[in-house]
Amino acid sequence: MNTLSIFPHKFRRIWQLRAIATAMLSLSCFIQAGLSPSLASAQNLPTLGDTDRQELSPIMERRLGEEIMRDVRRDRDYLNDPVVVEYLNNFGTKLLSARPDARGEAGYDFFFFAVRDPSLNAFALPGGFIGVHSALVLAAQSESELASVLSHEIGHVAQRHIARMLGRQRQDALLPLAGLILAALASRASGDASAALLMGSEGVALQRQLNFSRDAEREADRVGLQIMKDAGFDTSGMIAFFGRMQNSTRVYGDGVPAFLRSHPLTTERIADIQDRTRNLRYRQRADSLDFHLVRARLRLLQDGSVQGLREAADAYDGLLAQKSRNATIAGKYGQALLAFRQRDIDRAQELLGEARAALPQAMKPNSILASLSIELKLAANQSAEAVREAEAARAQFPLSRGITHLYADALMAAGRNEDAIRLLRDQVLLYRKEPELQERLAKAYAAQGKLALQHMALAETYALEGSLSSALDQLNLARRAPDATFYEQSLIDAREREWQSRFKEEMKESRSR
Repeated sequence: MNTLSIFPHKFRRIWQLRAIATAMLSLSCFIQAGLSPSLASAQNLPTLGDTDRQELSPIMERRLGEEIMRDVRRDRDYLNDPVVVEYLNNFGTKLLSARPDARGEAGYDFFFFAVRDPSLNAFALPGGFIGVHSALVLAAQSESELASVLSHEIGHVAQRHIARMLGRQRQDALLPLAGLILAALASRASGDASAALLMGSEGVALQRQLNFSRDAEREADRVGLQIMKDAGFDTSGMIAFFGRMQNSTRVYGDGVPAFLRSHPLTTERIADIQDRTRNLRYRQRADSLDFHLVRARLRLLQDGSVQGLREAADAYDGLLAQKSRNATIAGKYGQALLAFRQRDIDRAQELLGEARAALPQAMKPNSILASLSIELKLAANQSAEAVREAEAARAQFPLSRGITHLYADALMAAGRNEDAIRLLRDQVLLYRKEPELQERLAKAYAAQGKLALQHMALAETYALEGSLSSALDQLNLARRAPDATFYEQSLIDAREREWQSRFKEEMKESRSR
């Protein structure tokens, strides 16, 4: 096990390519400087502890995370679902707000996201990006259990384990290199001796990586427990969730949960968690309705096959059989989603009405239920009603990104494209890194026949998604549009210079790998 296992298997190759490139670049610098590996190690490389973090500055760590996220977002299993993304980020923000110092010395702006995967896992990427598998959210039996996993991953980022990992890898990369040199010299005398030297150097590097991984896991546990405690969650949730996953290894043999493979859960680690929670007062924390609704939604998003839909339907029936309020609302909501998926809009609206009817009068309106209601109105071509509901929902949930996006969709569906454009242009100024806003803006411009602005908005969309070549193509189309004004031509020229420079840098980095 090495520290690359911080990331899930499906994304690990992306990270490995970058880590290898970093190590190779470091070695090439040593060679060009005319330094021997041992001398370079003595002069330029950190050795132990926090000095490892000097290998990757916070700014570079964030840039690396953003680059990896561009690849992750293009993966078909990346769940770009507004409801799920909003819930995870609101939940993660609650954890971070209780311990602002958990953002680390760099003060990272964290982003939490989900990927469609049947294995139980979560992972941290450089710079404050934290992913969680859909199956893990479904397996969590309470928000405290989910908080235990996300807090643990926040701990990895807060302690800058990835930067420290690169520091170790940079040092350890010199061990196999030195072993190769010694093996080449030894091969003149004995082939067996050269093989032993090579294997020995690789073994030392592997053991150092393994030791660092174990220390990082213990450190992330300690930070995670403190975050959970300060955020008001039940810290025993960490023991309960980790213990349940460990017990599953005894039942299923080789079917070890992915989280335990990438986050080795030793007996000493569990004992350390238990020792730290022993004197903490038990806190009973009621789960939010959103937790139950998001799990119902993920149940459907995780597997869209015929068998997956059957299993989702059975799960919703099981929720209704529990007879509890939150389970009933989540079950009805899930059934409404399923009917929507099967294009039975009338049935979906009926089931959503039943879910809303189960809400106690004292409970505040729910943004997730409001979002589905707007979606159903749009699907039924009830654009005027969709606008009215979206306006009311936006007044109730002004910070909801999903509601704002639906409001723009409703305005466009009602033919109010100028209103949609004003809304979206204001939003673009506030949220510059949301490609969904630019995509909707392009659609609104297209409805008005504004070709230059349409292609400029599409160019921004592609650039935000990491496809600079497609963005530059859209700029060329915008420049040739008959309605392009002098001012817009100036904007196109400025953007083109910026993106061409970035594109050349990316191509240069690509060739160097």
